[in-house]
Amino acid sequence: MILVDSSVWIDFFNGNEGSHVEKLYELLGTQIIATGDLICVEVLQGFKNDAQFQLAKEALESLPYFALCNKDMALLSAKNYRFMRKNGVTVRKTIDVIIATFCIANNFKLLHADKDFLVMEEYLGLQSVEFKF
Repeated sequence: MILVDSSVWIDFFNGNEGSHVEKLYELLGTQIIATGDLICVEVLQGFKNDAQFQLAKEALESLPYFALCNKDMALLSAKNYRFMRKNGVTVRKTIDVIIATFCIANNFKLLHADKDFLVMEEYLGLQSVEFKF
């Protein structure tokens, strides 16, 4: 299963071009694409237009949907964040650590266009969908 990060969805819904958006188009209909609560918040909060918000909401709701953070995931995410800090790496957004931790714990691949996830690939073993940045 592939979880798609908000960094990809935002460009997708805004009609922006990029290899990460092309990869999403390639995967839709051929792979199981999933989303989750924190990703939906990040994506949907940016819409100013109600009609566009509704279309994006319906699209995201049509996918397998996961709660990305519960008590166990919160504790594991904190452990992962602390591990990286001890190794001299500070991730800018806590939500990204939660998303990466969820993917690692559930053996999901992550499609993203956020360089913060690259360090989590290196330090935590996050598996990402490959494409040319």
